[in-house]
Amino acid sequence: MRFLGIDYGTRRIGLAHGDELGLATPLPALTDADPKKRREGLAAVVKQRRIDEIVLGYPYNMDGTAGFKAKEVDAFAESLRKEFGLPVHLVDERLTSHMAEAGMTQMELREIRAQGIIDSRAAAIVLQDYLDQRFPPSLPEEPA
Repeated sequence: MRFLGIDYGTRRIGLAHGDELGLATPLPALTDADPKKRREGLAAVVKQRRIDEIVLGYPYNMDGTAGFKAKEVDAFAESLRKEFGLPVHLVDERLTSHMAEAGMTQMELREIRAQGIIDSRAAAIVLQDYLDQRFPPSLPEEPA
């Protein structure tokens, strides 16, 4: 099984890859200014990596209600299902960008934000949460 994690944004799309081994790894984000080119880049990643399922960050508010971007993400998820014919799982993305930025200075953040590095780190966090639930790590057996 191959999974693609997505942190959707109107300017950048963060990406991460994972499999049943349970480790999510950031991929280069799609940062082209042209939405059509970003979509073509996404299709290329799905094809090249032979993706089986997509995990999409979903914008919940801190109180658990759907965020203002939820309708946009719902439409994006539906378009992914139609275009690729793959399952799309929506996963809570609250605080993922904050976690992805942890430990970075303001100067570092300014320099790398446009490259989509934070977006792809956030996609990896979303995907890792999903993989941890789907493939929980097994505990080592106790010696007899």
